[in-house]
Amino acid sequence: MLVVHGLDKIARDFSGCALTIGNFDGVHCAHRKLLDTAAALASKNGAQVVVLTFEPHPLAILRPRLAPPRLTLLEAKLELLSRAGVTATVVMKSEPSLLGLSPEAFVKQVIVDRFHPDNIIEGPSFGFGKDRAGTPQVLCQLAKAHGCCVHIADSLHLTLGEAERVMVSSSLIRNLLIRGRVRDAATCLGRAYSVSALIIHGDGRGRQIGFPTANLCETDQLVPAEGVYAGCAVVGERQHPCAISVGSSPTFSGKTSRVEAHLLDFDDDIYGERIDVHFQCFLRPQQKYSSADALIDQLRRDVEAARKIATRFVDRDVTRVCRTEGAS
Repeated sequence: MLVVHGLDKIARDFSGCALTIGNFDGVHCAHRKLLDTAAALASKNGAQVVVLTFEPHPLAILRPRLAPPRLTLLEAKLELLSRAGVTATVVMKSEPSLLGLSPEAFVKQVIVDRFHPDNIIEGPSFGFGKDRAGTPQVLCQLAKAHGCCVHIADSLHLTLGEAERVMVSSSLIRNLLIRGRVRDAATCLGRAYSVSALIIHGDGRGRQIGFPTANLCETDQLVPAEGVYAGCAVVGERQHPCAISVGSSPTFSGKTSRVEAHLLDFDDDIYGERIDVHFQCFLRPQQKYSSADALIDQLRRDVEAARKIATRFVDRDVTRVCRTEGAS
């Protein structure tokens, strides 16, 4: 997949493309429904499938206090878009001058003049232009005047545990994660939710009690609710079942919440490397134990539970397939 950083760096002719615009945080099942529609339309005349995405989220510029935590960092988002069959992704810097364009100006100056698409594919909640005044209906009217056909996809609804019917969105997935519902989040994402960060030195207490952990540095990504999870850790191209702790080590009166992963049957030196921690299943809430021995007994049970669950994790292809133009 071609990646272009900045509208002014576009060198390829995208004329006739199938274009879809959005933040695409998480590249979840509803996003992939849009991308599948774009691919089907593009295949009819051998056109390109092009995504225009924003970096950072527009709210981070317009209303920083309301900006949602990320589900995916930019590199991961680009990788997921590539795997979804996107030909090219243009990363538009979220600048007030662009975000403040009227719907009419946005369609003419950004969509038509830069991409010349035949087809534009969006969801029913798509908003664009100053104050999100551009609705799907407005987009249809404006694009038609420039010879573009707009396709508004239906919302995607899925059934979660206990027969709960939901409309898939990035906001819903964030809500599920902050409640520790990582399995339901995975249903909406189409994969286990993962957090990516560098491994840093911790206080060494896990090693002292026989359960060494990879400590993750702070990240812009949303971290699931405090608790213990079964999961899988990816370091380089190596995959390891793991037990994950999110919390402040209450037994030892910790004060700072952090993410730690105990990689099963693994004890190599990986400080400074990047780790992707995939959350598969919530095991239990954080708890303060009466002694270190009581905690150790519980950790043994956590590890065995994680082993049974995490070893079923499907191998993850970690090959990077993006080619970048105009990167700063």
